[in-house]
Amino acid sequence: MKILVTGGAGFIGSNFLLLMQRKYPSDRFINVDALTYAGNLKNLASIEASANYKFYRADIRDKDALEKILIEEEPEAVIHFAAESHVDRSITNPSIFAETNVIGTLVLLELSRKYNIGRYVQVSTDEVYGSLGKEGYFTENSPLRANSPYSASKASADLFVRANVETFGLNASITRCSNNYGPHQFPEKLIPLMIWHALEDKPLPVYGDGLNVRDWLYVEDHCDAIDFVFRMGKAGEVYNIGGNSELTNIEIVKLVLKILGKSEDLISYIKDRPGHDRRYAIDASKIKRELGWEPKTTFFEGIEGTVRWYLEHEAWWREILAKNQINPESP
Repeated sequence: MKILVTGGAGFIGSNFLLLMQRKYPSDRFINVDALTYAGNLKNLASIEASANYKFYRADIRDKDALEKILIEEEPEAVIHFAAESHVDRSITNPSIFAETNVIGTLVLLELSRKYNIGRYVQVSTDEVYGSLGKEGYFTENSPLRANSPYSASKASADLFVRANVETFGLNASITRCSNNYGPHQFPEKLIPLMIWHALEDKPLPVYGDGLNVRDWLYVEDHCDAIDFVFRMGKAGEVYNIGGNSELTNIEIVKLVLKILGKSEDLISYIKDRPGHDRRYAIDASKIKRELGWEPKTTFFEGIEGTVRWYLEHEAWWREILAKNQINPESP
């Protein structure tokens, strides 16, 4: 099977390609990525020379470029990761999130219909559901109540996917995951940011009181779940993907410090982010019940492995920091 993967040089996309290339050596994977700040082909160095992998640099908003790739490669399926994904950046510049996440998805959907793509998976986020109180869980039937420009753009894209299923009969499913962590994550995200700051003995910035709750999902488990949905999911269905690991931000930060043998005195509470959702929690019973997937990695196994990966790949993330002119005082 020929599978076109958008955003395959990013955090989740690259982990997905590495896993799929191992699992399905007879499939062919076409990676389309614009290589914006968070895209890094070094994530895929181990497979770049593989006969069943090919990379194209293209922006998903560029219809002409994408169409040429589809004509040349004739993929049978699309798995759509490519997106602007950082909430803080969406607050600073909402328009780029609308352009990439909404318009880019529309372009991809139109071309998928035109070139008879047989299977399409939209990789989304639990943030489209908004915020929870102290109890309860997001289900696939929870209303969409996006609170940030980022989540609003993802919710809009999801609705366009649904419209393509209902109006045009596209064989598409949507996945909505909880917070991912693991190797190759850009250093602006919470866990790699805290690892980096701790190693520098710099203040670890924690928004508000640090009691915002997230359900944490190891990235390879997420990629495995996407594969389940891609191969067994039903058209028009949404599948929540969670890690069964609810923790507050401050618990995460303290655990990273403990693993690294650093003092909690490094923690620095800063002004809360506008529209900061208080709690996300995923009910992932549907994907377990219908497709047989459940996470394999406990949070404590995953976080220890993640910290170890960043320690062993210091050159990787330091090069990213230098390239993007990021310093510990301006996360």
